[in-house]
Amino acid sequence: MRPLIRTACLRARVRAMATLPTTTAAAFSSTRAPFPCSSPSPARRLLVATRLLPSAPAAAAAGARTLRTSAAAAEAAVEVGGVKIAREDVVKEDDPTNNVPDTIYSKIGLQLHRRDNHPLGILKNTIYDYFDKSFPSQFVKFDDLCPLVSTKQNFDDVLVPADHVSRSYNDTYYVDAQTVLRCHTSAHQAELLREGHTHFLVIGDVYRRDSIDSTHYPVFHQMEGFRVFSPDDWSGSGMDGTAYAATDLKKTLEGLATHLFGAVEMRWVDTYFPFTNPSFELEIYFQGDWLEVLGCGVTEQEILKSNGRTDHVAWAFGLGLERLAMVLFDIPDIRLFWSNDQRFTSQFSKGKLGVKFKPFSKFPPCYKDMSFWINDEFTENNLCEVVRGIAGDLVEEVKLIDNFTNKKGMTSHCYRIAYRSMERSLTDEEINDMQWNVREEVKSKLRVELR
Repeated sequence: MRPLIRTACLRARVRAMATLPTTTAAAFSSTRAPFPCSSPSPARRLLVATRLLPSAPAAAAAGARTLRTSAAAAEAAVEVGGVKIAREDVVKEDDPTNNVPDTIYSKIGLQLHRRDNHPLGILKNTIYDYFDKSFPSQFVKFDDLCPLVSTKQNFDDVLVPADHVSRSYNDTYYVDAQTVLRCHTSAHQAELLREGHTHFLVIGDVYRRDSIDSTHYPVFHQMEGFRVFSPDDWSGSGMDGTAYAATDLKKTLEGLATHLFGAVEMRWVDTYFPFTNPSFELEIYFQGDWLEVLGCGVTEQEILKSNGRTDHVAWAFGLGLERLAMVLFDIPDIRLFWSNDQRFTSQFSKGKLGVKFKPFSKFPPCYKDMSFWINDEFTENNLCEVVRGIAGDLVEEVKLIDNFTNKKGMTSHCYRIAYRSMERSLTDEEINDMQWNVREEVKSKLRVELR
């Protein structure tokens, strides 16, 4: 019998989807909130992005030493918050709207942020400590919510525009036309408000199709903070609700930055997010440069009114755990967070924030170049999905190093692929095998002409 997603996860999904309007092609035409994004992809690109699974089992196995990507793990159900999620619920080869590969399914349920001796767990608990001391018994914490959400939860509930690029198959992992792997922890905001929560922190793994380099990975971890104020809170302050919430927000987050980084210079930068107005980014001057710490703002009234909080105001913030942990622990490559190598894991202990990582790998990278004529459907994210699907975490970077358009109007791209293991030396045979399979998959999956 085909396994099903059961209990709370399924009920929440059904409730959310019951009010979801019929999806049209336009709904998938393009964006990614809350971060800056590229221009929307043409609708034709969506078809190419639906299935990009590897066809080189040997090469895939070589790249999976630090990942749970074996056939047994891929077939077994994983559990998130007491909810069992089977592979067939996430990876659907027979559904043309599904673009989730096994390499992504293998990350569901690992929950690095819930491991107290892991850099992400240490950082999470340090942030918890700040809120517990600053706001005793006020903030409810959620770190085990199901990552499968409806498009309504992920986009509509937080006012992501219909033409925003994060809605495209090029940027988001779709389980089916109305269900995605959450792109941000904000996907749970509306549901928690409807349940009556006014102070909460949501932490979890989030999923985005992305480029390949030392700071980007298709699965990472976010923390969302949310606080609601009633008219009684600001009535005697001499400020309106928006100004009161913005002032409290900045004070709270400046305190958090000091808690994490010590006495540092800070500045606020005005920005834009679909779900807050006004919106800000907090930057700190750290190690000789300005570092963006988080994005935040005063919640749009439409979100509050839609979820039973008329006449209230609220603030919200979101931060990436990996981004901050890489700075605080001096971790040079985002892939290391997924390593099970004891030379990495043994360096960190519960409650010890900022222990500096000591590199244990001096293995050199191997570079392979690949040139091809692109078509109108080509996107770099699709290319990265193909490469990652074959090489796993053995691919360190995919970088465009040259492009030109000839007199016939044909455009050529040349990409340099860097292969490197952080744990061992790669053999020439392994690298050549992976590169050969990458070339074959790029040609067949992306329908480009190799040069």
